[in-house]
Amino acid sequence: MTADGMNAALTARARRIRLVAFDVDGVMTDGTLFLADDGQEYKGFNSLDGHGLKMLKSSGVELAIITGRSSRVVEHRARNLGIEIVHQGAHDKLAVYEALCRELGIASETTAYMGDDVVDLPVMRRAGLAITVPAAPDLVKAHSHLVTTREAGRGAVREACEFLMRAQGTLDAVLAPYLK
Repeated sequence: MTADGMNAALTARARRIRLVAFDVDGVMTDGTLFLADDGQEYKGFNSLDGHGLKMLKSSGVELAIITGRSSRVVEHRARNLGIEIVHQGAHDKLAVYEALCRELGIASETTAYMGDDVVDLPVMRRAGLAITVPAAPDLVKAHSHLVTTREAGRGAVREACEFLMRAQGTLDAVLAPYLK
C-alpha cells in the first residue's frame, strides 16, 4: 500500500500513533556512508525530511531515533530537529524499542517505526505501524504497512510524516501558517 492509497485500516492504524521511531541510514539518509581517513563519518540529510519531522513533532507526535550505528552527525541532526530521544549503537533495536515504550508508558499499537532492512524487522513487526522505503528488501516490504513512494534521503520521511498528520487530521493546521 502506498501513501496515496490510504485505506480505512491503514488510516485507523495511523490515527493511533503517538510515537514514531526512525532508523537513520537508508531511511533519513540514502544509506551512503562517507568515511574520512580520520574515521569521521559524514551523512547527507534531506531538508524536506527535516521539516516534516519538525511539523510532525509540532502536531503532538513524539519522535525517536533508534539506529545500530553511532555517529556524532546523528546527534547534531537530532538536536537541530528537536528530537530528544536518540539511541545509537542499538544492536538489539527491539530491546531498545521495548524499553522506550515502557519508559514512556505507551502501547506498541500507538507506535510507528520506519526502517529499511532486515535488522529493523523485529521492531517493525512489533510496532502498530511499520513503514519502509521503496529500495528496502522484499522481505521488509512484505512486513510493512506502508511503503513510501519517495526514496530514502529524498523525501521518504517527509512523506511518512505528512501521511500520519493527514490520517490524524492535523496536517491542515500544521500547514496553515505557511498559507497566510
